[in-house]
Order: sequence, then C-alpha cells, then structure tokens
Amino acid sequence: MSLEPERSIRLAREIQPFRKAALTRLGFGAAIPTLLLVLTLGCDKKEEAVAPPPPDVQVTGVVQQDVPLYGEWVATLDGFVNAQIAPQVSGYLMKQNYREGSVVKKGDVLFEIDPRPFEAALDQAKGNFAETQAKLGKTELDVKRDTPLAAQSAIPQAQLDNDIQANEAAKAMIVASQAQVQQAELNVGFTKVRSLVDGIAGLAKGQIGDLVGPTTILTTVSQVSPIKAYVSISEQEYLRAAQRISMVSSGQLSLDKMPRNLELILSDGTTYKYKGYFVVADRQVDLKTGTIRLAAAFDNPEGILRPGQFARLRVETRVAKDALLVPQRAVVETQGSYSVVVVGSDSKASIRPVKTGERVGELWIITEGLKPGEQVIVEGMQKAKEGSPVKAVQAQAEPTKAQGD
Repeated sequence: MSLEPERSIRLAREIQPFRKAALTRLGFGAAIPTLLLVLTLGCDKKEEAVAPPPPDVQVTGVVQQDVPLYGEWVATLDGFVNAQIAPQVSGYLMKQNYREGSVVKKGDVLFEIDPRPFEAALDQAKGNFAETQAKLGKTELDVKRDTPLAAQSAIPQAQLDNDIQANEAAKAMIVASQAQVQQAELNVGFTKVRSLVDGIAGLAKGQIGDLVGPTTILTTVSQVSPIKAYVSISEQEYLRAAQRISMVSSGQLSLDKMPRNLELILSDGTTYKYKGYFVVADRQVDLKTGTIRLAAAFDNPEGILRPGQFARLRVETRVAKDALLVPQRAVVETQGSYSVVVVGSDSKASIRPVKTGERVGELWIITEGLKPGEQVIVEGMQKAKEGSPVKAVQAQAEPTKAQGD
C-alpha cells in the first residue's frame, strides 16, 4: 500500500496554521481586487439593455376657422297671457264644465253659478219696465188732452205744466228701467263663468257648493302659443342689444319682423324646434343684482311648453374670426394655468402654456400659444415627457363647428 496520500494530508495539516496567519496579516484587502475581477468578467458575459420604444399617443391638428359664439341664460317660461278667471256675480257654484289642464277656447263656459236669484231679479226688472211704460203712456195722454184746454183757458196753465213734467219724468223712468233690465240680463249671463282667452285651463280653486264672488279666483287660463321665456341679463349684455330692443319697445320694429334667432334648450338637453324673438325689456335694472329682465316669445302650437318650466335661452352674440380650436381634452389645467402637449416635426413632445377663450361645443378657443396645423396630444399625455420622443397617431376627427346641444 502506498504512503503518498497520508504524507500529503500530514503536510497540509502542518502548513494550515501558517496560511491562516498570512491571511490575518494581509487582511481582506488583497481579496477585493480578485472579487472585482470576477464580477467584471461576469458582467461582460451579459447582453447590453435595450431602450424601450417611444409611447403611442393620439394627436389632432389645431384648426383655424370662424366660430359663432353664443350667450346662454337660464329662462323661466310663463304664459303670454295669464287670465285669472273670477265670477262677476256672487252665488253658489253649481257646476264645473272643463277638465283641468285641458285646452279651452275663448268663450267656453268653465263654471256655472246658481242662476235662480238672478232670473228672479230679471223678471222683476222687466215688470218695472212695463210699469214705467204704462205711466209714460198715461202722461202722454194727459199732455195731449190738456194742451187744447189750456189754450182755451178751460184749465189752469199750471195743470198743463204738471202734465208735461210728469211725461218727462216717465220718459226718464223708461231709460232707468231699461238699464235695470239690461243689468239683470247681464247678471243672468254672468252666472256662466267663461274663459276670456284661448289657452290651457289650470286646476280649479273653487269647489261645487262654494259661495263665490268677484274676489274669488276660480282658475287661471294661460295663453301658451306663443309662450314667454323670461331671462335676466347683465347691464353690459343689455347695452350690446339695447338698440334692437328699443326698436321693438317703441314700435319701430313690429314683432312679426323681429329676427327669430333665439334657441331654447330644454331640461332634457334637447333644442326646441321653434326659434323665438325678443318682445320686451323691463323698465329698470334690478339694483340688487345689476340685471335687467327680458321677455322672449316662442311659438308653441303643440303645447309642449308649459308655464313654470325652466330652460336655457341661447343666442348668437358674435363671430370669432380665424379662431384656433383644439379639443377640450387636449387642454390641461394646473392651478389656474392652461397647457397642451405639442408633438413637433421631430416627433418629440413639448409642454406648451396657452391662453384659452370661449368653449365651443367640445372644442376650446386658444387665444395664445399655438399656431394653425400644430399637432397636440389628446390621448396619452401622461406617457409623454418634455423632450422625449413619441409615436403620434391621428385621433378620430373632432367636430369643428359650434354644436347645438
């Protein structure tokens, strides 16, 4: 058996203390360069990192065109005429002849009052009239008989004078009794309470059996075609249209010649199909609010609009010439400042501060900071960094006209 392995083991054991002592004296500093060399060699074997591709963003061009600008105000609708229906005589309410909320015509009988007391008064007035007619006939006969007798001095002249005065008094009584008959006939007619206008009759405020009179409002009939829309505008807005409004108020411009350029936006967002026109301005500016009340009129043949509804009144105020337009979603607001992200010809993004004007539909007028044709990001702005490259894709075309909704 060979002794070589045993000798090697024995030799290793003998030099182990000297190896530990040497490492202790040199420290670990001698081992660091070796470690770095190993790491460097390991890194050389790895592939270099690949830069990510530029992010995709959607862009659209800055459009330049003339844009009509609109003013909008909250409007309250009311009847063109609101006729309060009240009886002209006092009595007990016997009948209601209309359906509440229905369309009625001028002259339609809405309520009936017990006519019997008034019919009796009419009969009495007719009797008085017949009595005065008889008295008139007698006085005429007296004058005719006594006139030749007085001429012959057969009777005193004073008697003839009395006959003549009695005849004149009888004639006056005829006139008075005729008026009584006419008034009694009117009162009988007034027991039928009629509508004074064409329109929509409201809820009845009187019930069958109520004692009603001239101070009792039984219902209201509103003329709703045309219908009025009331708005309150600022003094400055009024001054811009004062000349046109004064022409209507003074009668220089008839209502049928007024331009029908007012639009009504209903509460469901739809635009009313008939356009309206201004008809009147209030006599003064409200001192508390600084506004003045105007009334506009809209045709309402189908009766869709009702008094008390709210809507928005819109009218074109001016045209912005060569306005620059971008979608509203392309504009970012930060603490009252506005900016857009522009993609240049080098496909790099840059943040551009801008000044904004009026909103037009889903677009925004830019008054400063952009040029026609420049490309602005509308989708993916969070991916774009200042000066970083991006991959621009044209977004779906945006509407470039003022929208009607």
